[in-house]
Amino acid sequence: MLKRPTVYDVAERAGVSIATVSFTFRKPERVKDSTRDSVLAAARSLGYVPSANARGLAHGRTGALGLYSFDYLLGTSDAEIVAPRVRGDAGSEVATLERDDANGNLRLFPLYVDEVQRGVELGCRRRGFALMIGAGCEANGAAVVTDIAGRVDGLAVFPGTVPSDVLSHISRRIPVVELSKPSHDDELNHVTVDNVAGMRALTEHLIVDHGLRDLQFVGALDSSDNTARFKGFQSAVRAAGLRVPRRPIAGCGGDIQRAEVVVADVLSGGGLPDGLVCVTDQDALAVMDALADARVAVPRRVAVTGFDGIAAGRIVRPTLTTVRQPMEQMGRTVVDILVDRLAHPADPPVSRQLPVQVVLRGSCGCRQP
Repeated sequence: MLKRPTVYDVAERAGVSIATVSFTFRKPERVKDSTRDSVLAAARSLGYVPSANARGLAHGRTGALGLYSFDYLLGTSDAEIVAPRVRGDAGSEVATLERDDANGNLRLFPLYVDEVQRGVELGCRRRGFALMIGAGCEANGAAVVTDIAGRVDGLAVFPGTVPSDVLSHISRRIPVVELSKPSHDDELNHVTVDNVAGMRALTEHLIVDHGLRDLQFVGALDSSDNTARFKGFQSAVRAAGLRVPRRPIAGCGGDIQRAEVVVADVLSGGGLPDGLVCVTDQDALAVMDALADARVAVPRRVAVTGFDGIAAGRIVRPTLTTVRQPMEQMGRTVVDILVDRLAHPADPPVSRQLPVQVVLRGSCGCRQP
C-alpha cells in the first residue's frame, strides 16, 4: 500500500506552511482565495484528506462536538409523513393546512429541534469544529448518547432525551450542555429562554387586548420549561383578578387523536373557555385540528395560542399566535459554552437564559398576516 500523503506533502507542493494547510481545511475564511485554491489543488493532486484522528492525537481532542435529540420520526411510516390533510373548507375559519405539497410535511419538519440544530451547525462552523448528530428512542437512548459522547469533545442534549444519571456520568469526562432550565442542581451547563416572561406576556395580551376572561392552559408539565410556562400563565391570570386554574388540561404532544380527546373532554365538561393557551406550537396545532373537526371556529369561538415559533404556525389558517424562541441563537450559544468549557474545564457550570418574542397572528383574533 502506498504511503498516505501528509500535511507536510501538501504544504511542500503548494509552497505554504503547514499552518496554512490546516487553516485551509479548518477555517477557510481566514485564508486568501488564491492561497486556498493552491492548497486545495495540491491536496487533490496528492489525494490528501485531513485526518481528524491525527489532530486528536496531537491535541488530545477529536475536533468534534455532539448533539443528541429524540427522533420524532422513529416509528413513523412513509405514508404518515407524506399524506396531505386539509381540514374544513379552505375559505372558512376552521380550515387548517398540515402539508405543503412542494415542501413536504411542515408539521414534521422543521421543528424546534431542527432550528436549534442549525444554530449548532453554524456555531461549529464558525469555531472550526465538526458536528456529530445523533438521535434515538427511549429503548436505546442511553447507549446511543454514550457512544456519541465517546467520539466528541463536548455534548449538547435536548431536554427529556437522556436519563439524568447518564448525563451526569458523561459530564465527568466532557462538558455537557442541556437545552433546558435546570430542574435541580445537576452540575450541567444549560441554555434556556425566559419561559415565564414569554407566557405571561402572551396571556396578558389575551386578557388586556382581547378581553378574554376564561382561559385554560393545555399541556403536560413534564419538563422544567413547561412548568415555567404554566407559572407564567398563572401569574398573568392571577394579576388580572381572574380564576386561576390549579392544573392544566392534559397535553397531546402534537398527536391529533389525543387532541381530539382533549377537545371532546373540554366540550363535554361545561363548554369552551374563551381561550386555550397551549404549552407548545405542536400542541396548539393539533388542538386547532381537533377543533376544526368539531366545527369549532378559531378564533371566533375560542382563541388558541402556542409557544416555540415553528414554521408550521405560519402556514396554518388561521396563522398561530405564539411565543418565538431564538432557536438558532440557542444553538450558537450551546457551541460557545462548550468551546469555553474546553478552554476552562475547571470553571463552574453556566446557565444562560435568552429572551423570547410574542408573535401575534390570527389564532388569537389579531389581524391575519
